[in-house]
Amino acid sequence: MAIKGVLFDFSGTLFRIESVRAWLTGALAEREVELRAAEFERCARELEAAGALPGGPSPRRVPERLAEAWALRDESAARHREAYIGLARQVELPDPGLYDTLYERHRLPGAWLPYPDAAEVLAALSDEEVAVGVVSNIGWDLRPVFRAHGLDRWVDAYVLSFEYGIQKPDARLFRTACTLLGQDPADVVMVGDDRVADGGAAALGCEVRFVDHLPVDERPGGLRELELTRRVA
Repeated sequence: MAIKGVLFDFSGTLFRIESVRAWLTGALAEREVELRAAEFERCARELEAAGALPGGPSPRRVPERLAEAWALRDESAARHREAYIGLARQVELPDPGLYDTLYERHRLPGAWLPYPDAAEVLAALSDEEVAVGVVSNIGWDLRPVFRAHGLDRWVDAYVLSFEYGIQKPDARLFRTACTLLGQDPADVVMVGDDRVADGGAAALGCEVRFVDHLPVDERPGGLRELELTRRVA
């Protein structure tokens, strides 16, 4: 297969969100709230179990009242906010303003780190004139994250679920991305970390390749190992 286009997932594929503890620490600093060590550990532990950090660990349990918002969370900005703030509100925090602050913090470019080989692989694809798209289930605009980390220059198109009102694995998102890149799906590879959501691209005839959703320091060359370009191997 001659690769003419590559579609990438965002979270867990090109970027990874900060840890729950770093997330909570940043929000506490912004609100100028201090916690004793034991209380901090309780809040961090319970927020992690609740799955309140988008891009972080999944919820151990989704309350029935949030089931619909959770299932459709990436179809709109409103549902995304409702779902994640709702999950966070299961945890008793010392300042009511922290729930909104935590949600807003996860959208900051500084809360995300690119995987070590992301820039290398994207640059190599660009040099070989391979079109690049980002297809993400998300409830907010991630373009500023790419710009802040210098990766936006290598992305030709973004297809974000909340802007279309549909979520992966719906094949329409992948078809839209292929159309924006001007490529036949048979010539396009989809790269992601979710076998179900990202695997939906296979319905169009795209080849699908997977990386492991690991912390940044535990996956230094996962993208490079996919051998998407001739230069990077």
